[in-house]
Amino acid sequence: MIKLIVGLGNPGKQYEKTRHNAGFIVLDRYIELKKIKIQSKDKFLGDIAIYGSGEDKTVFLKPNTYMNLSGQSISKVIQFYDIALENILIFVDDIYLDVGTLRLREKGGHGGQNGLKNIIAHLHSQEFKRVRFGIGENKNIPLDQYVLSNFSKSEEKIVEEVTIACLEIIEAFIQNVPFVDIMTKHNTKK
Repeated sequence: MIKLIVGLGNPGKQYEKTRHNAGFIVLDRYIELKKIKIQSKDKFLGDIAIYGSGEDKTVFLKPNTYMNLSGQSISKVIQFYDIALENILIFVDDIYLDVGTLRLREKGGHGGQNGLKNIIAHLHSQEFKRVRFGIGENKNIPLDQYVLSNFSKSEEKIVEEVTIACLEIIEAFIQNVPFVDIMTKHNTKK
């Protein structure tokens, strides 16, 4: 079965290390670690990397549509590779979770996250797995400015540790570990 692992974020150097790019940060690390070739594909509106071969492969996707239109890219990849919803895993930032907190779910709503909102609209379903990566919240600055800000120096160490946990989640998902077991191991207790 073909799997799809998506990291949500915004394309471009200026967004590279921002909070909103937590999903891209995770995928970039995994792709770099496994030395997988990633390339931009206009037909998918995103950057694609393939790990494995035949029916036993995993497609990695970083949509180039910007966060709020992520569903456009994801739906194109799903249609092209004929990927079942239960074989999709999405990494997304979450302001309602403290930095360093992970929340894994097998399905659910968008929780106000515009990328997830767009994905749900394009897939006509909430039945896909997701990992919410806590980026914290700062009510002293506008939300759009906050999510496009970089992590602080003290937060970078925490982000690094959480990213390593996310790499383990990806590996387990690829190895067909039951998602309930992955959730049990990696859902952060806070």
